[in-house]
Amino acid sequence: MNQPIELSLEQQFNLRSFQNQVERMSREQAQDFLMKLYEQNIYLKVTYNQLLKTQWGIEPGSQL
Repeated sequence: MNQPIELSLEQQFNLRSFQNQVERMSREQAQDFLMKLYEQNIYLKVTYNQLLKTQWGIEPGSQL
């Protein structure tokens, strides 16, 4: 796991496109967007953790 993660060309393109969009936002738009992005990240983490717990049989009612 010590190998650096490299982005595909498509991912690099999407990242650059996203950067361009952010640069054109007003400060208020950027702050609102950042809050929504942070909220989505929290939901993603919760969903991921629940999925792992279920798959690993840590939660009651999970299938082994």
